[in-house]
Amino acid sequence: MTKRVGLFATVLALLFVGIAGAQFPLLDMIAEKVVQKYQQSTCEQLWEARGKPKSADEQQVIQLLRGDPQMRATFINKIAAPVANKMFECGMIP
Repeated sequence: MTKRVGLFATVLALLFVGIAGAQFPLLDMIAEKVVQKYQQSTCEQLWEARGKPKSADEQQVIQLLRGDPQMRATFINKIAAPVANKMFECGMIP
């Protein structure tokens, strides 16, 4: 959990100073972490996590994605298929 908070804080800092650049390398790292989380979690773990509130760092990253359509599209393109497949397997989507 501490690593995740540190990673989000680092991402936020780098995004604000523009180090991420046009290809969003740090966003790629976060997307990979999200995919790994879904691939390594059981359905029960995902159902439990679904109802829990997001951390402040996660909320800030979500706000950044909402404010930057290009960054959001890059992120969603990377996570969509594996996350949707796992959610389907777990009965989280029809």
